[in-house]
Amino acid sequence: MAEQDIGLIGLAVMGENLVLNMESKGFGVAVYNRTVEKVDKFMAGRANGKNIVGCRSIEELVQNLKKPRRVMLLVKAGAAVDAFIDQLIPHLEKGDIIIDGGNSHFPDSIRRTEYVESKGLLFIGTGVSGGEEGALKGPSMMPGGSPDAWPHVKEIFQTICAHTESGEPCCDWVGEDGAGHFVKMVHNGIEYGDMQMICETYQLMKEGLGMSNEEMHDVFTEWNEGELDSYLIEITRDILGYKDADGNAVLDLILDTAGQKGTGKWTAIAALDEGQPLTLIGEAVFARCLSSLKDERTEAAKHLKGQTQPFSGDKKAFIDDLRKALYASKIISYAQGYQLMRSAAKTHGWHLNYGGIALMWRGGCIIRSVFLGKIKEAFDNNPDLVNLLFDPFFEGAVTSAQPSWRNVVTQAVNMGIPVPALSTALAFFDGYRHERLPANLLQAQRDYFGAHTYERVDKPRGEYFHTNWTGRGGDTAASTYNA
Repeated sequence: MAEQDIGLIGLAVMGENLVLNMESKGFGVAVYNRTVEKVDKFMAGRANGKNIVGCRSIEELVQNLKKPRRVMLLVKAGAAVDAFIDQLIPHLEKGDIIIDGGNSHFPDSIRRTEYVESKGLLFIGTGVSGGEEGALKGPSMMPGGSPDAWPHVKEIFQTICAHTESGEPCCDWVGEDGAGHFVKMVHNGIEYGDMQMICETYQLMKEGLGMSNEEMHDVFTEWNEGELDSYLIEITRDILGYKDADGNAVLDLILDTAGQKGTGKWTAIAALDEGQPLTLIGEAVFARCLSSLKDERTEAAKHLKGQTQPFSGDKKAFIDDLRKALYASKIISYAQGYQLMRSAAKTHGWHLNYGGIALMWRGGCIIRSVFLGKIKEAFDNNPDLVNLLFDPFFEGAVTSAQPSWRNVVTQAVNMGIPVPALSTALAFFDGYRHERLPANLLQAQRDYFGAHTYERVDKPRGEYFHTNWTGRGGDTAASTYNA
């Protein structure tokens, strides 16, 4: 006994595939599932004849592990993770490691790191991206938690993860306590944005240009050969070309209501908490919310008639404009995501490697794309880069895309086709490049009704003033400027 390299609890799809991945790379794995029948089924099926030990209790699982013991949880985020941690602790010894590989919310990982360390153990909260296929063949992994735990899991994680074409592992230490799950959360938020932007270009082609699925399939095939080369463009190409046994386009049979597991919402909430304008991901979340109001939208379509005009112009040229608008908006989304990570790192005391994060996302994960290589280059060139838009490559890309980008948003408005992600990306770009915004009026309004004070352009920053706008308010100002 006590020969296996790592233990894994939770034999759902991700858990099973990750176990098989580990075993195929030369690691011995002990497995346990709360419903032990799943252990028996797994051992008699996909795990048969492999270096995998099926266990019928947590105690048995722990007994089968080398020291320091490494136990990975792949169970539903939330209470189940806490319950298993509490079940594990009595069986573990000082220096043993508990790993949460689920989609946990980063504040939970901050709390769990402190709790597990208080028991003399080490904790890792790691994002695992790539879905079923990624878990089996090599996911992107984003570990954070107790720094002392990393040397004991590094070989396993960097062996089983995805690798770039040049062989670099798409996994490295992210940072303290909840940093790993925070970065995974931002990854998922960016995923929301990427998917929404692709959906908007699809609707503009289908509804605005009247293109067939076959025509759109050809466009996405071409796009996947250029700067938009990515997993999501690739699968969109495949979806548009897919037909069932009866020759029906499956895409056209799918109800237009989207679900969500909450990570996009968490990202938007984190941005609000940090005061960061993560507008594109926020709009992507709200677009899913709007899609879920199917019955209301069906009724609204009968009564609310929009003022629209059909597309007129060069169809081929507009498709190229769509490509450029999608690319520019994608840059904005990543710029916003990196702004959020930089702000959160300052808040929580994390030491994030921003170029390294782009490298982790290069392979295995849902947002993997050639585009991420440019982000890594940007931070390699300037590790203190404040915003991606200040990098010469990305500055040039969004500047050259502007005419196409503006044309797409204008045409969409004229055609009455909603493009919340593409349009908010352009609005952010215009707002970010404006030296002066109308917030001076906003501050005057706040001071008028609430005496919240304001700063002046002719005085040093940090000095606050109040005006008695009505002559009746007196000179008393609010003590909290950001009220």
